[in-house]
Amino acid sequence: MCGIVGAIANRDVVSTLMDGLQRLEYRGYDSAGLAVQGPHGLQRMRSVGKVAALRGLLDQGGFSGDLGIAHTRWATHGMPAERNAHPHMSGERVAVVHNGIIENHWALRTMLSAEGYSFSSDTDTEVIAHLLARELKGNTDLLSAVRSAIRQLVGAYALAVVAPDDRDRLVVARAGSPLVIGIGEGENFIASDVLALLPVTQRFVFLEEGDLAEVRRDGVTVYDEHGEPAQREPKVSMQVAGTMDKGPYRHFMEKEIAEQPAVIAETLEGRIFKGRLLEESFGYEATQLLNKVQCVHIIACGTSYHAGLVARYWIEEVGIPCTVEVASEYRYRSVVVPPDTLFLTLSQSGETADTLAALRVAKSAGYLGSMTICNVPESSLTRESDVALMTRAGPEIGVASTKAFTTQLVCLRLLTLALARRRGLTEDQERLLVEELHALPRQVEVVLELSDAIKAMADAFAERSHALFLGRGTFYPIAMEGALKMKEISYIHAEAYPAGELKHGPLALVDADMPVVCALPDDLLLDKVLSNLQEVRARGGELFLFSDLKVSIDLDNYQNLTLSDICPTTAPIVYTVPLQLLAYHVAVLKGTDVDQPRNLAKSVTVE
Repeated sequence: MCGIVGAIANRDVVSTLMDGLQRLEYRGYDSAGLAVQGPHGLQRMRSVGKVAALRGLLDQGGFSGDLGIAHTRWATHGMPAERNAHPHMSGERVAVVHNGIIENHWALRTMLSAEGYSFSSDTDTEVIAHLLARELKGNTDLLSAVRSAIRQLVGAYALAVVAPDDRDRLVVARAGSPLVIGIGEGENFIASDVLALLPVTQRFVFLEEGDLAEVRRDGVTVYDEHGEPAQREPKVSMQVAGTMDKGPYRHFMEKEIAEQPAVIAETLEGRIFKGRLLEESFGYEATQLLNKVQCVHIIACGTSYHAGLVARYWIEEVGIPCTVEVASEYRYRSVVVPPDTLFLTLSQSGETADTLAALRVAKSAGYLGSMTICNVPESSLTRESDVALMTRAGPEIGVASTKAFTTQLVCLRLLTLALARRRGLTEDQERLLVEELHALPRQVEVVLELSDAIKAMADAFAERSHALFLGRGTFYPIAMEGALKMKEISYIHAEAYPAGELKHGPLALVDADMPVVCALPDDLLLDKVLSNLQEVRARGGELFLFSDLKVSIDLDNYQNLTLSDICPTTAPIVYTVPLQLLAYHVAVLKGTDVDQPRNLAKSVTVE
């Protein structure tokens, strides 16, 4: 969640650093700070709270420089406090900002303390500052000092370093956390996100895993993980026109569907590394809270409710009881809260009225604590919950949620892994599950390549008035989400049912005019679902299927698109995407207002 900004120029860079921090506020943070090299030497200023509080301190004057680094921090090691805010320094020799988790920080702290280095914070980052100062004692230059220091680090990091004795460059390194270099004219910049630098440059060098770079006013030199000079060609950002620009896409919804591989990767960034879940990235209080969880209550509305229903299957597989409820119903009934129950809210906007009200009711209901999974760091849900896990989907303009839903599922999968650790998950099991998450962005990319084929499938829906979506297990809530998307933007009446419930009522509706949509993953329920689909065919229903590569279908009168072999634990996330595309293409054919469907709002802020 932390954000990094840095600049080196022939002008005062304080305003650039502050503007960059403000543009990174969506990532979530609890403190902010900056260090600049200028007429008064190396100056540092830090503040708990929002960037506005730091800006208020700077407005008092006397703080300027042409070289600097800045940071917004999400507390992991050490509570939110000024002493734990970045940048961290070792005396007057060096200042550093850091995103990520240093796993061997305690061993390094013990070693450095024995050598006489004094620690003023609780963070893992301060060990990096002292390691750098230790290397610089031997008259090592800054680049060599950083190279030597990072060899001693175990974990994930994005680093930016400045030193008073080296006023013509800042040095950066990246392993497991993102970092980009912005290319200017006679000035250059660094940040953890392109968004932070769009006002000052459109050209970016994207550092690769293990890269080290020195950034000067007149140029940038990048070294690979072996210390060899590396060519990293600058690229022009596609975000230049801003998040309110559809770019080459016809609708925001189409753009946001296409963004899912990137935002899923962003949601995973810094949270998994080398086959392990970096649980510390959840925030300072999360670990203690999760240590005590014996039950989970999930509260949400609409699309977020469907994400919660998927998570119930995942969480109960771990052995933890889980209930999921629509927030507007939860508010108005007597709730029995088992001991040590986590109250978990899901929301794209963080301002959903019923969900907020449910959280406020829950505060006096005896829950262990509250957590929210949300896409807006400044939202009320984020501020009022004990712990927040941000989805990093970025701004979502289309009313029908797409990328916010899939990133919610990714966060819920990460949360499930954290809970599974406490229920005996082995390192080998964790490695396999993390590898499946790591493969997820590419698998979604492959599904997006089917868009034209799904568009052709959508032709059969344009004149229909009703549709039925079926699924079993985790794919029942995915069917619910597919039906919701269809009704939201195409205005076709679409309903979802568990496939096993067909004979208990819905089968009466099935005829040649009722399209039936179903996902067919290669799982333990496959044969049962295929049997249910035979019942549909026997009543003349037309089938629209999305199936795994391994699935053999012995039916007639159906259309099918085959997806690549999908990892079983992440399959619900992948199969969501073709259902989004189907709804989108049907809506376009019907000529509805895709991005702003009638009667609906992006954030439901009234009851």
